[in-house]
Amino acid sequence: MAKKNKRPVPTVAISNQPPQKFEFNPDYSMVKKDLTRIGILAGVFITILVALSFILK
Repeated sequence: MAKKNKRPVPTVAISNQPPQKFEFNPDYSMVKKDLTRIGILAGVFITILVALSFILK
């Protein structure tokens, strides 16, 4: 059997500096616009399908 080679464990440097505060402030305005567009299109398509179901019967 072949020997398993152990991977070296990465060392972590410990410093005396306090951790820097990183403020995560994402901008979701584009996502909100996309979701409203998807909702409007879905509503229009469902309305068209319901109208077609009455017309084609």
